[in-house]
Amino acid sequence: MGLALVVGPAKAGKIARLLEGFLEAIDRDPVLIVPNRADVERIERDLIQRSGALLAGAIGTFDDVFRELTMAGADARQVTSDAQRALVARRVLSRTALNGLGRSARFAGFADSLLAVLGELESGLLDPEQLDGDLALLYAAYREELDRLGLWDRDLLRRRALERLRTDLDAWDGRPVFAYGFEDLTGAEWGLLEALSARTELTVSMPYEPGRPAFASLRKTQEDLAALASDGIEELPARAGEYGHAALAHLERHLFADAAPEGPPLEGAVRFFEGAGARGSLELVAESIRELAADGVPLSQVALVVPAVERWRAPLETVLGTLGIPFAVEGRIRLGQTPYGKALLSLLRFEWQQGGRRELYAFLRSPYSGFARANVDFLEGRLRGRGVSARETVEEETIRLRDGQPLPPLDALRRAPGPLEAVREIGASMLRYAHGLDAPPVGEASRADLRAYDTLTRLLDELEGWRALGGDLAFDEILAALEHAQVRLGSAGERGRVAVLDVSRARTRRFDAVYLLGLEEGTLPRRSNPSPFLDDDARGELDRRAGARLTRPDPVERERYLFYTACTRATRRLTLVREAATDEGSPREPSPFWDEVAALFDPEEVRRATRRRPLSQLTWELEAAPTERERLRALALLAAREPDDAEAIASANGWERRLRRARG
Repeated sequence: MGLALVVGPAKAGKIARLLEGFLEAIDRDPVLIVPNRADVERIERDLIQRSGALLAGAIGTFDDVFRELTMAGADARQVTSDAQRALVARRVLSRTALNGLGRSARFAGFADSLLAVLGELESGLLDPEQLDGDLALLYAAYREELDRLGLWDRDLLRRRALERLRTDLDAWDGRPVFAYGFEDLTGAEWGLLEALSARTELTVSMPYEPGRPAFASLRKTQEDLAALASDGIEELPARAGEYGHAALAHLERHLFADAAPEGPPLEGAVRFFEGAGARGSLELVAESIRELAADGVPLSQVALVVPAVERWRAPLETVLGTLGIPFAVEGRIRLGQTPYGKALLSLLRFEWQQGGRRELYAFLRSPYSGFARANVDFLEGRLRGRGVSARETVEEETIRLRDGQPLPPLDALRRAPGPLEAVREIGASMLRYAHGLDAPPVGEASRADLRAYDTLTRLLDELEGWRALGGDLAFDEILAALEHAQVRLGSAGERGRVAVLDVSRARTRRFDAVYLLGLEEGTLPRRSNPSPFLDDDARGELDRRAGARLTRPDPVERERYLFYTACTRATRRLTLVREAATDEGSPREPSPFWDEVAALFDPEEVRRATRRRPLSQLTWELEAAPTERERLRALALLAAREPDDAEAIASANGWERRLRRARG
């Protein structure tokens, strides 16, 4: 029994060491804890490649281990979904008299912030009695409401699992445990590792090297684990052979060092892209990806790492989609940000929140309404011409213009026995109208709609469960639940697709080529978002009194570590990408992290490795344009300089009408 700690820099073989230990202990049904759900399948494939088959053992996240421990107990409760948890918080806010936070509680984001801090408090194994003020009142009321409903949330489940592991000798049967990828442990996660180390053999790996600035944010976690490491600490050395070029190994060894030796020649292994605006930057990336694909690099071995997926999703769809480069975004977006969700919410806002012409016609114009677009444009044009926009008249006038025919979606909403049944019926009909019933839906748009529909049906099931518990549901609460529902976008590593993932999700992956975007001042390092309920002083005090592990690492140190991990994901080529100017032409300064990498190599080498795309080059040369759309843009630009040549090219390709429209 006891904890064995394995540490070392990136690509030192830490995970491989754990996997070897897991397979050596396979006869004892070991447990491997991984950081994210997306890592489970990847690790399973890796283990099968090593062993040929897996007939024992379990691979999962911390949540899987907590759930296994809890559900084996006699007092297990049903666990709330995110939607049900939000409804509990709304009930608490409506019933609790507040003092200092009373004004803030009226705003829509207050409940979201409250849920986030309640999760932290529960993960820190804190009770309401250990707090004070309005937060203590809200926390106590939240816990009382869960008890009244006979429910646990995710963090209460974790707490109960830890209590059982500490007090019940039968809670763990001696299976060895292996864990990796955890830099910041919550109080519950730390308690689990501490309890397991007293019950079985526990092996934990984490990235760390003493004294290196890149790992400064991990120092406390490493010191705490080292204090438990009765089986010793194994420090793995750096392995330069894991990198396809000496420049990448040099970057890993000396990034953020106070004094670094002169770097080796770059030779294309590390490159720098500077573009005007998001489009210019991404077009440089797209050109480079096409070159890699032409050289035989699989697209699944190419990754775009971004500070925040949501900020880059739309530009990526515009540029990569236009150039025909398939990609998969790993992450989630709100249902209302999908085309399917936008249309559904527009219809519901018209019906349930007294919406007007804008809401109704936003739905009718969509492919999910069952109406022909030309017919909808005609109807809306007539209403605009008459100045009809209020709810009282827009439906009546639309029906009159349709010769008295009613609007089937509104009829379906009104005749359903209840609001949840209405949304379920409308949601299914929207898919039928958009994709038909003659053939299975195929293509990227169909995949996105099916994911959104799956999210919708799961949410409606959760709300039905809430109703079964005796909870009532107002129209506004259903809309709020729909607006907050999260749709899975995809997963990195999909065959034939470039992976797009957040910088915090990249740290356990490996790719041939990595493009690290957003290296402008103010974008990376990212600004921290302090909690309105718990400031740093309050967190520190709770840590001192209760060991809650609420104190956050220094934000700049944390960003340094994430940048280090992103840079070390590449085995053959790393490209740093920044916007040198905004879309309007205003200059932007590079991130200090950009300068840190550039300083590791000879300035002349860096200059030769830098590719730029100014605003004046945001249109392709006609001969090099990769798609018809880009060729038409290039032709429109040519027409401004050489109109006769442009008209001749347009005539030869049947583009005369398009050219006239582009020229106005």
